[in-house]
Amino acid sequence: MIRFSLITCTYNRDKYIAQTLESVCKQTFSSLDYEVIVVDNNSTDSTAGICEEFRQKYSDRQFRYFKEINQGLSFALNRGIKEARGKYIIFVDDDETIIAQHLERLDNHLKNYPDAELVASPVIPVYEERQPKWMSHYTQRLIGGYFDQGNQPKKLEAKNYPGTGHTIIKRELYEKYGYYNTELGRKGNSLIGAEDKDMFSRLKKNNIDCYYFPDIPIYHHIPAQKLTDEFFQKLTYSIGKSERIRTLSVSKKEYQRRLMDEGIKWVASFVLCFGYTVIFSPQKGIRLLQFRWNVTKGLLGK
Repeated sequence: MIRFSLITCTYNRDKYIAQTLESVCKQTFSSLDYEVIVVDNNSTDSTAGICEEFRQKYSDRQFRYFKEINQGLSFALNRGIKEARGKYIIFVDDDETIIAQHLERLDNHLKNYPDAELVASPVIPVYEERQPKWMSHYTQRLIGGYFDQGNQPKKLEAKNYPGTGHTIIKRELYEKYGYYNTELGRKGNSLIGAEDKDMFSRLKKNNIDCYYFPDIPIYHHIPAQKLTDEFFQKLTYSIGKSERIRTLSVSKKEYQRRLMDEGIKWVASFVLCFGYTVIFSPQKGIRLLQFRWNVTKGLLGK
């Protein structure tokens, strides 16, 4: 068994996929001990051709390309896991890049923390355009995936679960606790998500700790389209809808618990809105209330 499987699931991202593949192929780690897997989820652009170019360009790498005909991110994730030959699964989204030393540093950390089965890394957003005035610490994670838990390796608190795009998971955990829920996750242009939260919740319930290694950052490239009001409204409503699907798939009690949690989040949002208004940044506070309103509507199925 090789050490690592770098998996990129993609759908119509030919603008970004080349820089992603360049970063995963240019690792300083031994090419004999890691593989690159691309799962193409029915792209209609030039993705397949770009992947073939990389397969030829990096013929000394273990580069493997698969077409997953079942539409949906969770189907693509599960296909990548099942095709993987590595002991550890590393997801790199099709709009992300990593540093050349990513695997080398990760390998060193895993030797120092041999009990680490689940790992999160920092996410640094790279915006194509200037951030809008309404962007805050809270919406930055929502839009850009920003994730920073300090500069020292540590175990994360359960509330700081990572997203799939900056997660390293020991492959055997999927065999023990199941794969990604195919009712969740983006399908085509839909923004339904929560497949990662669903997976992480299962791991938490089985007492799997999540480690954080700070020196293996993921760079998340954010196009201008993701900074529009239209995208914000659609994304935040989809978050609520995703949570409705996720919690009801567990139990009605879990859904009711999530509704109670939403009430607490409303109180916090009003407090934050007031705070931003006091420091003359009302647009940031108003955007948080819009965020909460859309999530609540989706959660209630409105």
